Amino acid sequence: MKSNKGRITKRPWCPFCGQNVGKPSDAIERRMREFPVGRCQCGAVYSSDATGHNVGAALVETLVFACGNNPDLAWELLPEDDYLTGRVEDYDEVTHQIVDTKNIDGRPVRGVLYFVRLHTEMAELSERLRQKKEEQAKEIAPEFKRVVPDVEPAPEKGRKKKKANKRMVKELALKEDIDGLVALCFDDKKTLRLFQRLLYEPIEEKRWRIAWLIGKVCSRVSTREPGQVSELIHRLFEACSDSAATPWGMIETIGYTVAGRPDIFGAFTRYILNYMGEPSTQLQVIWALGEIAKTRPDLIRDTPFFNMFHFLQHPDPAIRGHVAILLGRIKATEVAFQLMGLGQDEAPFVTWEEGKTRNTTVAAEAKAAVALIHGGKKDE
Repeated sequence: MKSNKGRITKRPWCPFCGQNVGKPSDAIERRMREFPVGRCQCGAVYSSDATGHNVGAALVETLVFACGNNPDLAWELLPEDDYLTGRVEDYDEVTHQIVDTKNIDGRPVRGVLYFVRLHTEMAELSERLRQKKEEQAKEIAPEFKRVVPDVEPAPEKGRKKKKANKRMVKELALKEDIDGLVALCFDDKKTLRLFQRLLYEPIEEKRWRIAWLIGKVCSRVSTREPGQVSELIHRLFEACSDSAATPWGMIETIGYTVAGRPDIFGAFTRYILNYMGEPSTQLQVIWALGEIAKTRPDLIRDTPFFNMFHFLQHPDPAIRGHVAILLGRIKATEVAFQLMGLGQDEAPFVTWEEGKTRNTTVAAEAKAAVALIHGGKKDE
């Protein structure tokens, strides 16, 4: 404990065991609401709210974190019966200490650490559910391996950093200079914001190409600085929710970005479904989920994907075809019979792979989906 000019400070502690706790940090897996989190040696988990005004959101995120990022389990638990909560006030995130005067050199200190500790039975249940989820993921995609890209090398020390501007970002994007764009992101954090503006492109093929390019850049940037990629995803979701704007390329970009690093951004998957109700974004939502399902079908299985079964009868062949692609990738045995019924549907439609168009038919994709469901592979 230290005293400086009447200020008494001390290290934050766990209200359950009394041990000092480490400074909370960003979780590896990013979420829609993000608070720095940590874990005590006694098994309790905690999150930090620097403002002290987000009590509900912080407690919810801490509880979900305690449940192994299983929100369905978290909603079923009851306080006191299944878990205990605690809080430590007057916490300063900057210095990682408790400040009794609520002020450091004129800077107000209002932070709160929120703690959750599951009862033994619930902690064991959470672990069993996590293991079961991993086993189910292997059953859906036994060939799937959690491939994490190599960490991007740190920029050379002493080199002069470049400042991003609209013209520079546009020129790099037109040349598809991924290396240059990644380096610029590390030099200037506004690069991704300027990159996002390029999505307002009236030509659809160019827009899809830009979305793919952003996804490739974000996959590499996130190995060193996932925070700025997470901020981009939040901005994209906000743009999609703006009723006064057209979300050109936004959902496509989210799909490519999450699919590129599902180990970090997979938790955003369920929020893409929020835009399924709008006819103008239905196709993009289904495509984005299908893109994520290429490598992480379990993330789609964790959403209410069954609400899309009836879209197999949609009047738009592009909707029917993309739903077939999605259901095949997650091996949805529940609709194998309905997919077989589309085997004679020769309606053509266009899909997108690696930012490029691919012409196909509903029948071709339905047959490929049935083959995947029954353990086969799509015909090349």
